[in-house]
Amino acid sequence: KMPKGVILYGDPGTGKTLLAKAVAGEAGVPFYALSGSDFVQVYVGVGAARVRNLFKKAKSHGKAVIFIDEIDAIGKARSNGKNGSSNDEKDQTLNALLTEMSGFGQEEGIIVIAATNRLDMLDKALLRPGRFDRHIQVALPDVNAREKILSLHLKNKPHENIDIKDIAKKTIYFSGAKLESLINESAILAAKDNSNSITSAHIESAYSITLAGHEKKERSYLKDEDKLLTSYHEAGHGLVSMLLLPKDKVSKITIIPTTNGAGGYTLTIPEDKNYHRIDYLKNKIKVSLGGRAAEEIIFGKDKVSTGAEGDISQTTDIALKMITEYGMGETLGLIKLSSVGSLYSSYGNPVIDECKKLVDQLYEETLELLRENRDSLDKIALELLEKESLYEDELNKLAI
Repeated sequence: KMPKGVILYGDPGTGKTLLAKAVAGEAGVPFYALSGSDFVQVYVGVGAARVRNLFKKAKSHGKAVIFIDEIDAIGKARSNGKNGSSNDEKDQTLNALLTEMSGFGQEEGIIVIAATNRLDMLDKALLRPGRFDRHIQVALPDVNAREKILSLHLKNKPHENIDIKDIAKKTIYFSGAKLESLINESAILAAKDNSNSITSAHIESAYSITLAGHEKKERSYLKDEDKLLTSYHEAGHGLVSMLLLPKDKVSKITIIPTTNGAGGYTLTIPEDKNYHRIDYLKNKIKVSLGGRAAEEIIFGKDKVSTGAEGDISQTTDIALKMITEYGMGETLGLIKLSSVGSLYSSYGNPVIDECKKLVDQLYEETLELLRENRDSLDKIALELLEKESLYEDELNKLAI
């Protein structure tokens, strides 16, 4: 028997909708594409009626592919009635979908494909065999897939001397949609330059724009003391990364402010990995804290700035996940906090205390590391102040 339903799940922008369109195109049958939100109505019963009409129309053709995008809009796990009648409409729509998927005979040749990036939220009855019995993960592309996606998007655009392999290596954790945006952005830059083709310089600029935003052209308002602080902050990030995570390449450090609100940024290309070890995560926290640590060493504790806000948020996120999700802490041991349910809230303080202890300890180690490598920190910061942007080769010479 053919599977009745296929559910595609994975990160946003990985091409779930494109896959469903490709299936319909290959099959040469009518293709009905709808979004889960099309079934969500104010009036009870309308969504359920729409589901029935959709299947009725599909059956009239004999064979068809029905595609429901963002199925979590109607397929969320049903409540046990505690919330009153607010979910009646969604529940009825879901019930109608479940009935239709069980109801049609095998010979009808209707396949239902659904896409979601929240598989964990869906109702168990939807995912059982006989309904959506195939669950296919559409993951972020690996280095070979990224190379093919980039080649595809460059196919109809004039380009010269572009090393696609190199770009594929740099664009770790980019989804298909983000890769398309990167090539499109570089084509826009080439058009602005009146260039006949896209060059690697355009792609380099587009890479920075995609990750960090556009550089601000007008910079006369920046004070020298602020530029010096930003230089040491970014040099702190870059140096800690180069010392502790040599496999994560630091490709660019800049103190040019961006339209995303950053005063400067450090672009790192992480290693392509499926999972991370505890020492890597600790070093990642140290890299995030490197900017604030450099500020404290150079300007003193009472002169640190608000520039570390994003870093602190990243640090908190990693530390919390280590202790509450990955089983790397003492307070919870190997218990996952989000699975504890209603007991979750009563566990707050000891978890936060342990996170603080971990981050404080790592911060002290980061301060120590930067004090030991003060010469390299000064070299990078002062060179950065002069040139505004430094790239991988220059950084490697300065860090020795």
